[in-house]
Amino acid sequence: MKVLMLHGINHNMFGKRDPKQYGTITLDEINAKLTALGGELGAEIQTFQTNDEGAMCDRIHQAYFDQADAVLINAGAWTHYSYGIRDALAVLTCPVVELHMSNIHAREAFRHHSVIAEIVMGQICGFGADSYLLALRAGVSAAKAKSSA
Repeated sequence: MKVLMLHGINHNMFGKRDPKQYGTITLDEINAKLTALGGELGAEIQTFQTNDEGAMCDRIHQAYFDQADAVLINAGAWTHYSYGIRDALAVLTCPVVELHMSNIHAREAFRHHSVIAEIVMGQICGFGADSYLLALRAGVSAAKAKSSA
């Protein structure tokens, strides 16, 4: 099983950026946790981070051609306004799980709305780095259910 984890804008700064919201864990540490859990779940985890919206769309398109079994995305600030990323995700036929480390619904008003929420399978937010692991479990479970249907 192939699962793609997409990390959005500014996530390369985890560990340095706003520790109150995001803790001190780094992106490399998050990816290591995902890879370890993926091994337990029988899933190969590919990760991708960019601060370039076009590069994110290109990577989503590639996931379609690679026939990813599931896609996890923490789009960061793009969550709230990127219709380009939303439209790219809409092309995918595999389960897509939106996730956020912080509870976007308990933060600034502009963060309460997700333009991608209505096209993804579900949204996990507010559990810090564990949001990634919960999303991986959800994505793998959905991909297994889809393949057995």
